[in-house]
Amino acid sequence: MDKKDMEREFYMTGGDGKTSYARNSSLQKKASDTAKHITLETLQQLYKETRPKSLGIADLGCSSGPNTLSTITDFIKTVQVAHHREIPIQPLPEFSIFLNDLPGNDFNFIFKSLPDFHIELKRDNNNGDCPSVFIAAYPGSFYGRLFPENTIHFVYASHSLHWLSKVPPALYDEQGKSINKGCVSICSLSSEAVSKAYCSQFKEDFSIFLRCRSKEMVTGGRMVLIILGREGPDHVDRGNSFFWELLSRSIADLVAQGETEEEKLDSYDMHFYAPSADEIEGEVDKEGSFELERLEMLEVKKDKGNNEGDISYGKAVAKTVRAVQESMLVQHFGEKILDKLFDTYCRMVDDELAKEDIRPITFVVVLRKKL
Repeated sequence: MDKKDMEREFYMTGGDGKTSYARNSSLQKKASDTAKHITLETLQQLYKETRPKSLGIADLGCSSGPNTLSTITDFIKTVQVAHHREIPIQPLPEFSIFLNDLPGNDFNFIFKSLPDFHIELKRDNNNGDCPSVFIAAYPGSFYGRLFPENTIHFVYASHSLHWLSKVPPALYDEQGKSINKGCVSICSLSSEAVSKAYCSQFKEDFSIFLRCRSKEMVTGGRMVLIILGREGPDHVDRGNSFFWELLSRSIADLVAQGETEEEKLDSYDMHFYAPSADEIEGEVDKEGSFELERLEMLEVKKDKGNNEGDISYGKAVAKTVRAVQESMLVQHFGEKILDKLFDTYCRMVDDELAKEDIRPITFVVVLRKKL
């Protein structure tokens, strides 16, 4: 699938239904909350240094649902605290909030929540010193230019950059067949050529991402990137890649039961890559526009509960993966198998966790735009 197809067809499940991203993104929120102190410290430091009258903030890969607006609220409150501490006699800055995701994203779900957002903002400020907040949507791929030059002070991208611009072209042979048969991403059955194809695509994409942001951001601007990653050089481990290995096994289980065809499993390839810290740092150094201020590895504690009550970790993961992958799975396999697929997937995750721990790790990357 090429970049244009990916832009049209990949999106989180919209609305607020049972399988929507809005109701099944608690794992992402937990990781973002774990990194929140780093994010807000970075924003506070940026404001102290720049003190702009209008502060441009971009949320790249914003998706839809409650996480988006709660993050914006945190940003506004953080700047207000920094402002009253540093320059209390001056008026608050205006906030220009740019929400970006691919065109298929359910931006309308966010827009419908904006009246309540503004009411709560006024209430939090006792209807007094309330900042002016302007929120706009910018649909499009962040692997390309999105904003005019020198307009953005702070970029936030949470759980976005492990999604590649496209499935790596090197994954296909001369006949257009995938060389990664039986796997939806890098797994224990994958050849070294598969790992190299994914790694090469990540490096190309991340370099483009940095180059585009460097044009759009002001000097001294900051980026906070929260990225699913891996601990060492091995591409296969019991971390983030293992969840996709279990998805491959779950689909294979349905193949064995005659619920879908083996050819469909062999031809389903994801555009996901979990980079190592060295790969991230290497591309930042190579591209050269940003100074790496911070790179921390977080391991988010597992939680069996969510808003709908106590459920197993496998169930929580299955709900999250379905909300993220449903748009692509339906197009490839059809809707009929999804319930059975994710019941199987839930069971496999719990069974594996009972045998040995699964340790998905997350990187928090803080970058500063150079002169």
